[in-house]
Amino acid sequence: MIGWIILGVVVVAALYAIAIYNGLVKKRQMVEEGWSGIDVQLKRRTDLIPNLLETVIGYMSHERETLEAVTNARANATAAANGTPEQRAAAEGQLSSALGRLIATAESYPDLKANTTFLEFQEALQTVEDEIQMSRRYYNGAVRNLNVQVESFPSNLVANGFGFHKAQYFELENEAERAVPTVKFS
Repeated sequence: MIGWIILGVVVVAALYAIAIYNGLVKKRQMVEEGWSGIDVQLKRRTDLIPNLLETVIGYMSHERETLEAVTNARANATAAANGTPEQRAAAEGQLSSALGRLIATAESYPDLKANTTFLEFQEALQTVEDEIQMSRRYYNGAVRNLNVQVESFPSNLVANGFGFHKAQYFELENEAERAVPTVKFS
């Protein structure tokens, strides 16, 4: 009789451990899926930049510093494509900042602002930026769910036993977005 009870407890514990393991696998796959979504959107943005620069260069040829900043930031973002989320976020943040300066500088050129090709690229870039934000939110939610399960008891016992680790969040550091605007009263 006691043997059956012990066997029953062992079976229940094993089934519970299997359920935890499967939950961890599912959450890890969701993190990977989320990262894949971010990667696709970041590549789409990177692919838009050469055509945007070609459109802008004729109007803004003497804005060499701004154009070079975008080109260099794009090269850095491309080089960081296989890096960690933290490395990738730093490179993409620089690219976002450089693109923001490019668009702000373009405001000084009425002919460029009226150019339909430029407007189409600007709209496409905004669409991609929105997609990046949606992908980032999905990814970070999946990371949160995985990290909670990896750190919570008793699932942390299974996680540690099978080599599950916390994932990194993906936060784009864009100083322009975080800056507090200065309001001056005349």
